[in-house]
Amino acid sequence: MEKDNANPTILNTSQLPTRQRKKGRRVQRTAESKILDIMRKPQYLSDSLYGFGTSWSDDTESDDEFAAEPIDEQEVYDLISTISDPEHPLSLGQLAVVNLPDIHISPSPSVDADPNTLTQVLVKITPTITHCSLATVIGLGIRVRLEQALPPNYRVDVVIKEGTHSQDDQVNKQLADKERVAAALENDTLKGVLDKMLETCI
Repeated sequence: MEKDNANPTILNTSQLPTRQRKKGRRVQRTAESKILDIMRKPQYLSDSLYGFGTSWSDDTESDDEFAAEPIDEQEVYDLISTISDPEHPLSLGQLAVVNLPDIHISPSPSVDADPNTLTQVLVKITPTITHCSLATVIGLGIRVRLEQALPPNYRVDVVIKEGTHSQDDQVNKQLADKERVAAALENDTLKGVLDKMLETCI
């Protein structure tokens, strides 16, 4: 089968947006706290063999790291950027089909938000070429991935970014039609394509 776009622009994985570890959270320890730490902690707990390489004084930092955080645009990007393109052995992130600035969540993510509040996730995709015949399949793959991964109070909309596809209106109508999407997911051939695309998701 002839590929729609035999030579797409490919981004190096190091160029893709990623969540950086927050810096500057570590509190300077006083000499007194270091002495107390040594006195309280059995030696075997600091042995990396047992997997306890961090000291007790680091507990507040690690608690911080694992505290519940709202789902934000970066997290949505992380969920979909590793989806495989149906034509190329590359991810949607590498092909810049999905881009962090094209993901919008409303209302804005907040730690204090009510978990039952309806949250809208809008993903605008950029096909590698304006006549991409697989744009609907790619949009469907993104939608399936997010609907499986996000909490039930999240509503997902996937649309073609304006001006990036010759039939963006038609593709957007297909992606927005719930009955059409449900019917498509019952098609064994299409389901096989989607399963292959989602195999690479982390």
